[in-house]
Amino acid sequence: MIRFTRIAGAVAALFVFGIAGAVSADTTITGEKLGAFFQITVPTNWNGDLVINNHGFDFNPPAPNPGLGGLAPLMLSEGYAVAASSYSNCCWTLFSTQQDINRLIGVFEANFGAPNNVILHGASLGGIVTAQGIEKVGANVVGAYPICGALSGSRSWDGAIDLRLVYDAVCGSVTGAALPGGATGLPAPGFPAGGLSVPAIAGAVNTCTGVLLPPALRTPAQQARLDLIKSVTQLPENFIVTDMVFVTNGLSNLIWAPDKLAGGQGVGNVGVTYNDPTVDAAIQRVAYDNQARKRLEKNYTPNGDVGATKIVSIHTDGDGLVIIENEEDYADKVPAANLSTAVVDEAGNTHCGFTAQETIAGWESLRGWLAGGPQPTATDIRNTCLSIGTAAQCRFNPAYVIGEFDSRIPPR
Repeated sequence: MIRFTRIAGAVAALFVFGIAGAVSADTTITGEKLGAFFQITVPTNWNGDLVINNHGFDFNPPAPNPGLGGLAPLMLSEGYAVAASSYSNCCWTLFSTQQDINRLIGVFEANFGAPNNVILHGASLGGIVTAQGIEKVGANVVGAYPICGALSGSRSWDGAIDLRLVYDAVCGSVTGAALPGGATGLPAPGFPAGGLSVPAIAGAVNTCTGVLLPPALRTPAQQARLDLIKSVTQLPENFIVTDMVFVTNGLSNLIWAPDKLAGGQGVGNVGVTYNDPTVDAAIQRVAYDNQARKRLEKNYTPNGDVGATKIVSIHTDGDGLVIIENEEDYADKVPAANLSTAVVDEAGNTHCGFTAQETIAGWESLRGWLAGGPQPTATDIRNTCLSIGTAAQCRFNPAYVIGEFDSRIPPR
C-alpha cells in the first residue's frame, strides 16, 4: 500500500545557511514492499536526482516510515528527491540491503520516473550499506556520502568476537559477571527470543569492571580488569558497555538468524595474538567455518570496484563503536581518485558526533565535486565548513593520519 501526503520541507537546513523565504510543499509516499517499509519525498523543484539515505544498526524489526536523515531538509531545498528503506530485516542487514535498495528505486521509478542520477548516503551501518550499494546496486550511482561508516564491512565482526572473548577471559570467572553465549551470542533461536537486556549486560560488565562507577568507587580488582580490557581492545572506557551490547546480541542475530548465517560460525580468532600473556593464555580459541565465513564476507566486505562513483567520507577520530581505522581499510581498496576522506579531531569519544556544520560541509563538498569541481581535499572540506560555521563547529584536521585497521583488529 502506498500513501501520498504533502509536507513542508527544508526548514531546519535553511536556518543553518541563513536562507529565508517560503518553502513549497513536497510530495511524500510511504508504504511497504516485500518486508521493507519505505518513505520517498520529492520536492516541487525536483532536479531529477535521487538521494537514498541508509539508516544505521537497529535491533528492532523493520517499522513504517523510515527516517530520511538529518540532511533531508537541506537536500530537498536543493532540489533532490530523498528516499529511505527500513530494510527487510534487523541488525547486520547486509544480507538483504542490495535487494531492498533496488526495490526502493523500483518504487521510485514506478511513481516518479527514473532519476537521472542516484546518490547514496548513510551513517554507521548505513555507511557500509552505502559502500555495498556503490558496488552492487543496479542504478547510476554517481556519488556517495558515508559518514562514520563501518566501511571495513564484515571485518567489523572480527573486532566483535575479539571483544566478547576478551571479556570472557577477563571476567568469566568473576561472580555475577559471566555472560552466556560466548563466541556465538546466545543459544539458538538467539536474538530476540534469547537476547539479553541492556540492563543485564550493563550490570554484568559493571560487576566485573566498575565501568559505570566513578573511578574512586571501583575496587582495585575492578579497575585492573577494566584497564586490561581497554589495553587489549584499545576501546574507550565510555564505549565498553555499548560495545558489549552490540557484540553479545549482535553476534547472536548474525550467527543464528535463518536469513543470515543460520547457525554457521562465520567469525573466529584462531591464531590471533592479543599482546597480553594473561589474555593470550586464557582466551577461548574459536575456528570459523569456511562456508559461513565466505557468506559473511559476501554480505558484505567492499572490494573497491566503485566505477566512476565519487565518494566523500567523514569520520570522528574518537569513535568507540565504528573505529576510525575503517577509513584506512576502505581507502586501501578504493582508488584515490574516487575517494576523499576528512577526519574530525574530537576532544572525547563519540559515535558519529559531528556538528551540523561538519555534516553539511561534507555533503556540499560532494555536491561541488559532482557538479564538475575538483576533487575536494580534507582542507577543502574544512574550509567549506568554516564558510558556514566557526572553528569550534569545524574540527576537521587535514593533517590527521589514520592508523591501520589491522593494528586495531588483527587479521584472521
